[in-house]
Amino acid sequence: MSDFLLSLKDVSLAFGGPQVLDKVSLSIHKGLRAALTGRNGEGKSTLLKVIAGTLEPDTGEIVKAPNLKVVYVGQGVVESKSEVDSSLNLSGGQIRRKALEGALLSQPDLLLLDEPTNHLDVENIDWLEGMIRRQREMAVVIVTHDRRFLKRVATKIFDLDRGELAGWECDYPTFVKRKAELLADEAVYWERKSKKLAQEEAWIRRGVKARTTRNEGRVAALMKLRAEFAARRAPVGTATLKLDTAAAGGVRVLKIEKLGFGWGAEGRTLDERHETLDAKGRETLDERPIISNFTADILRGERIGILGRNGAGKTTLLKLLTGRLQPTEGSVTLGTNVEMAFLDQLRGELKPELTVGENIASDRDEVIVGGVKKHVYSYLADFLFSPERVRTPVKALSGGERARLMLAKLFLKPANLLIMDEPTNDLDIETLELLEEQLLNYSGTLLLVSHDREFLDNVVTSTFVLEGDGEVRQFPGGYADYERQRKSGEAESFPLRAGAKSGEAYPPSEASCEAGAMRGESLPLRAKKLSYNEKRELEGLPAKIAALEQEVAEIEAFLSDGANYAKDPARCKSAAERLPLAKSELDAAESRWLELEDRA
Repeated sequence: MSDFLLSLKDVSLAFGGPQVLDKVSLSIHKGLRAALTGRNGEGKSTLLKVIAGTLEPDTGEIVKAPNLKVVYVGQGVVESKSEVDSSLNLSGGQIRRKALEGALLSQPDLLLLDEPTNHLDVENIDWLEGMIRRQREMAVVIVTHDRRFLKRVATKIFDLDRGELAGWECDYPTFVKRKAELLADEAVYWERKSKKLAQEEAWIRRGVKARTTRNEGRVAALMKLRAEFAARRAPVGTATLKLDTAAAGGVRVLKIEKLGFGWGAEGRTLDERHETLDAKGRETLDERPIISNFTADILRGERIGILGRNGAGKTTLLKLLTGRLQPTEGSVTLGTNVEMAFLDQLRGELKPELTVGENIASDRDEVIVGGVKKHVYSYLADFLFSPERVRTPVKALSGGERARLMLAKLFLKPANLLIMDEPTNDLDIETLELLEEQLLNYSGTLLLVSHDREFLDNVVTSTFVLEGDGEVRQFPGGYADYERQRKSGEAESFPLRAGAKSGEAYPPSEASCEAGAMRGESLPLRAKKLSYNEKRELEGLPAKIAALEQEVAEIEAFLSDGANYAKDPARCKSAAERLPLAKSELDAAESRWLELEDRA
């Protein structure tokens, strides 16, 4: 039986400008787990909609298997909202989870996911990873900027670059390496072509009798070279990010003393408020604390990540620390000469009716960058805004463009305390990596809320964890360090005592050490080697995973045959009870294998 599901042949689509899709061809078969990569604005979402059948191409052929069931989950909460019960006052994370659950439970042949990790907390991202990795028949095509998610899920890459699509039969890390080599080769190719063009243009301008028979071929070659350059689509530029750090303040940046905040309605985000809704969607006054008796000193130069489930109070904590929300008990005291800059995850500081330029410089045509005047068009070009886009109202921007504009606005303000609430949302991977680089070189203090595990591991030196009971615990290192300690129980969080520097007397993560080394600091490297028992465990896990996968497949095949319920009802009952347990064991074995493999 054929496993063919869908194919595109020479599909093209344009919206009045260059081709978004330029003779794109691809083939999708059962069991495919593919990532669709490309820069912001390349047309990834457009291609997903063409595959889903919600957008018609200008030209080309689309062939589908008979009775093909395709489910598409869009990237926006509003898009996903139609797929859940609209009568509930649900949070963004809940809406996203329910949309994904509904898509998976509908058992499509082909599932298309556009930025599925947006709005999900880390726990739900782990859940989604496990669900996709367990699929054997369903094909999945995913657009995401979450690099850890890509590494763990994708076994094939479709890369959309300047309208053309290329398929890569490899995992994501291998693709990144090979794509970099390809772009380097392309740059060399065009550099040689450019030199040749310059030489030939100089030759023809010297007035040589080019119409002689001997020179006609050279003139024809020049005309062909000109046409080749005219048709060339250069790679999308890379944003130029430059954080402007204010003069250093005192050693203590924030003094937090017995901080507390209750569930009062004032200041709560939607994620926090949904947990106090009753069955009819009405808000109740639950008195559980969000933050309780939290004491800590945050010192100059620390980079602290903030983790917690949707609704745990991460945004509330940031508001308390920045003075945007008053605590119900305790206090937060700013250190001397602290200059603060805040990036809001809701992009609330952007005014949608104003243009991009007006949001940055009001009615002026210049901005001050690092003490130097710069034209607003030139400054915004560093963030990939063309002059036409600078004159565009913010309400017409894509999510990625809004994210870049927020960074442009943030980076104009010199600060030695930088507070960022979900800064990675909607950024493409190249811009995200540039932001990482800037934060690693940032000499100020950073407080960062993010569900991007790779970003946290690469940037932060310690982590605050809100576990929903009001207590704030702190762990050394990034997300991987926290996960390792939480799962293995080998280390407890360290106390947040007044006067103690975050992570003091505890071994930092490898990522933290690398980050410190970039600033010239000497930090001890945490040992990551496996113990003898862990090595033995790692060796045995592949066989255990294979056995569990086979067991799950056999149970599902048995239960899918309706005749078995009449022939052997007792076995059907036993199999139905065993199935969720076997899946749970498989999930745990896969997670453990990933954890040990990362440390091996």
